[in-house]
Amino acid sequence: MSLRTPPLGEAHAAAEAKLTEFGGWEMPVEFDSITVEHEAVRESAGKFDVSHMGEIEVSGPDSTELMNRLTTNDASALDPGDAQYSAITDEAGDIIDDTVVYRLPEANDAEFLFIPNAGHDEDAHDRWVEYCEEWGLDATVENATTEYGMIALQGPDALSLLGELCEAPEDISRFTVALRDVAGVHCLVARTGYTGEDGVELLFDADDSEAVWSALDCQPCGLGARDTLRLEAGFLLSGQDFDIDENPRNPYEADIGFVVDLDTEFVGREALAAAAESGIEEKLIGFRLQERGIARHGYDIAVDGEVVGTVTSGTMSPTLGDAIGLGYVPTEYADPGTELDVLVRGREKRAEVEELPFYGR
Repeated sequence: MSLRTPPLGEAHAAAEAKLTEFGGWEMPVEFDSITVEHEAVRESAGKFDVSHMGEIEVSGPDSTELMNRLTTNDASALDPGDAQYSAITDEAGDIIDDTVVYRLPEANDAEFLFIPNAGHDEDAHDRWVEYCEEWGLDATVENATTEYGMIALQGPDALSLLGELCEAPEDISRFTVALRDVAGVHCLVARTGYTGEDGVELLFDADDSEAVWSALDCQPCGLGARDTLRLEAGFLLSGQDFDIDENPRNPYEADIGFVVDLDTEFVGREALAAAAESGIEEKLIGFRLQERGIARHGYDIAVDGEVVGTVTSGTMSPTLGDAIGLGYVPTEYADPGTELDVLVRGREKRAEVEELPFYGR
């Protein structure tokens, strides 16, 4: 099967970006180097093509009920222009995907826009349509992924840079979305991101992608820096820190229990209510290696020579200068300060559990 190409594919090729497959898309992994791009976002600003993320529009009289019954957070609490981090769970309460839900400004045709992770848009669309029909709800669900371009502008200088191209981006509060013309292009500007820095995510007509990308005068960044940045911030990577097939985890285990509102009736609620009452046996933790080595996805975590867990994400942190990672361990080993070993190429490397996020506390 051929890879999907983002609207900026030709621009990335012209920039001689190093490309990789991710979620069925051909995306830039780096333009200059991961370290250069990472530091730009931490110190000034960087731009990311995130058009591989999905865009599902939901409209109609029962759109709020449909969103509330298929995501774990309370979508009915959103006013027009609000955004919300949430999870999509199965009947067992395990995470199928994590997502950001936008209640769109009133000038839009759709009521809601939610963002599945790369390669999940078709499954999410089908799930919404099937449940909508099963429950007899009056709502329309559209997979608009190919119609949108999406760019994340992140870093301490992101808003001032954007302010040269549009009106008053600083008036857009955290986790809200507003309409703005950016460099003459009509955009949804969301005060959201996945780097641990302030910034925005811009959504616009796919045909305007190059106009917006070229107007943002800052360091282009690829998926490599996006991964190191999100890991420092303690954010999950779908398909790696949880995977419905290979590593099913519920939101409490994945340390995002704050996205679960048990006062709403959603798919998986009963299982999560039971988990909330009984407690969990394993939990996602952050750890920092205390000696030389890098923890990688799939490496074992041990205590006193006994394997107790598995690394899900790991890297050398450009900001901290240490090797950090995420992984699941029994809850008795999840407290900050707990000493662990990570088996790096078969050799035990001392590690210590650390409170998340690693950066930005």
